[in-house]
Amino acid sequence: MKNKPKILVIGSANMDMVIKTDHFPAPGETMIGGEFSLIPGGKGANQAVAAARLGGEVSFLAQLGDDVFGAQNLENYRKEGINTAFIKLNSNKPSGVALITVDKSGENTIIVAPGANEAISVDDIHKAREIIEAADVILVQLEIQLSVVFEACKLASGLGKKIILNPAPAAVLQPEIFQYLFLITPNETESEQLTGVKVVDEKTAEVASEILLAKGVQNVIITLGAQGAYVHTNEFRGLIPTKKVVALDTTAAGDTFNGALALALVNGGGIKEAVDFALKAATMSVTKMGAQSSIPYLKDL
Repeated sequence: MKNKPKILVIGSANMDMVIKTDHFPAPGETMIGGEFSLIPGGKGANQAVAAARLGGEVSFLAQLGDDVFGAQNLENYRKEGINTAFIKLNSNKPSGVALITVDKSGENTIIVAPGANEAISVDDIHKAREIIEAADVILVQLEIQLSVVFEACKLASGLGKKIILNPAPAAVLQPEIFQYLFLITPNETESEQLTGVKVVDEKTAEVASEILLAKGVQNVIITLGAQGAYVHTNEFRGLIPTKKVVALDTTAAGDTFNGALALALVNGGGIKEAVDFALKAATMSVTKMGAQSSIPYLKDL
């Protein structure tokens, strides 16, 4: 029997407080919303759950507050079969939370209070050297300190590991980080932040990807929402479309894509097959409400 792909996710864990509403409130406006949900989230956690549900052997390096949300999240990861040995409970900082508003078209606005996510340190990365060495791929995002992201990429690259950086939320990155990356997966907004190119379609995505490759990253995949994903690698270059669906909630679609992509790349097969698999998972996720509650299982695909 083939071993499960070993995926290490380094990143954030939050509890998402979600309110559905007809439209987003204007500044100073108070409005009555609809349904309220409390759903485990955070980009790191979402990606870890996605990779685990789709068949990966997943370890998660994170920090939670030593509070009710931390306890709930930790129990949730264990139920998903995720290795939680590198998750710390912090008694000095609360668990991260996200306040999310979802309008009737499925679009969302999100405000994050990082809490314990900000306490992940460079020292934590070095203490996890053994699990980094054991991983087939390392998946990192930007909801933790950028200095920690940099150190994780540098250490993992030095150990000959493949690093996928999902540069979300958009941020200015140290120029040196790109040389450590096997793959970068920005969306349109993040691509513009990193390259200065306003990405709206395949042509502009190609221009942005050329700039990212010139910075030193080995491969680029730019996610384009309902259009699909633009891929620029030695193996394939072009737009891979996705199935059109009615979106209820786009929260965690990008995270589902990245978790699924990491898994599919380790599983073998080509880049086109991996991206197609990740797009199917992400597209399915937007048809359900919430972050982790919307992430599909392998049997769903």
